Amino acid sequence: MVDSKQNKDVQLNDLYRDTVLDHFRSPRGTKPIDRVDIRREGNNPLCGDKLEMSIKMSDDTIEDIEVHCKGCAISVASTSMLAELVPGMKKDDALKLAEGFKQMMHGQPAPEGLDIGDLDSLEGVKDFPVRVKCALLAWMTIIDALRADARDDDQTGAMTSTEDKQD
Repeated sequence: MVDSKQNKDVQLNDLYRDTVLDHFRSPRGTKPIDRVDIRREGNNPLCGDKLEMSIKMSDDTIEDIEVHCKGCAISVASTSMLAELVPGMKKDDALKLAEGFKQMMHGQPAPEGLDIGDLDSLEGVKDFPVRVKCALLAWMTIIDALRADARDDDQTGAMTSTEDKQD
């Protein structure tokens, strides 16, 4: 006999799996944007995930984002979730979200009051260290892009790799 807690855990796992598969099958943020202010590429050589990210800024706000990710379901789903969450955010708020997600992927709780949307469906990835970089690729890429933009660094050909730094 299955107790009610086990049944709820199974239902929650099914919901999370459905959320990840939905983002993988129908990735958000793939529609071309009309102006690109920041462009960055990301690469996870361990898994082969690659992404291209274009960001349209309005003052200090991410007005729109276009992302194209080729890779595993976790990487594509995480990138899609980013594309759903960050448009309309101030640069600093997007950085806080990205850092909070990184904390969650390393087994720490996300900061209190941080709205992580569908990202909670990826929390179980933290139990598979080799897959954490898949989930973090888009987030590491946007962190690098926004920080470089704040320094007015040239973004042409800029690449973020999960192998270059500690995630």
